[in-house]
Amino acid sequence: MEKFYFEEPNISRKEDAIAYINEFYDYNSKINGVGGLYRYLDDYEGWLKKLEEDYTRIPNEEKVPARTYFLIRESDSRIIGMINIRLSLNESLKKSGGHIGYSIRPTERRKGYNKINLYLGLKVCQKYGIETVLLDADKENLASWKTMEALGGINIREFIDEHDGAHSIMKNYEINVNESIKNNSNIFEPMLK
Repeated sequence: MEKFYFEEPNISRKEDAIAYINEFYDYNSKINGVGGLYRYLDDYEGWLKKLEEDYTRIPNEEKVPARTYFLIRESDSRIIGMINIRLSLNESLKKSGGHIGYSIRPTERRKGYNKINLYLGLKVCQKYGIETVLLDADKENLASWKTMEALGGINIREFIDEHDGAHSIMKNYEINVNESIKNNSNIFEPMLK
């Protein structure tokens, strides 16, 4: 059985992290949950500094504190996914965006890895005292909202997201963190390093 773990971004992962983002470009795939890494491909060290600033940030209506992790597969030490967890929400994020953004690299999709990614993310939320997680996904992104539902996500509303001129229909979910971890630990704990 494959084993997985979260790793905080670090300098030793520079080449793998850049390859991770470039794979999204190669497959013309939307990039989510990477803590802005795609804007720092020529300044990875600057991105690491930004992540530290993200973590220590005082929340306001523009930005909130966040943690970003790599999902690593133990057998080949490869970055399989990423997750960005907002440790608090402002009014804007309560309406759209929520606590968690995540992604799985295009060549590793349809293997159930994002469920492991989200499960580990919920464990981080539990550590920071977040009891209910808000998430959303484009209604067309079946894999994303099915992942949320698999971990106990309840669809609380649909809305039209007009961010950046888009007019996407979004599905908004809530997950009870403690309940989800309890109900899914027998499935995912054996897969963790």
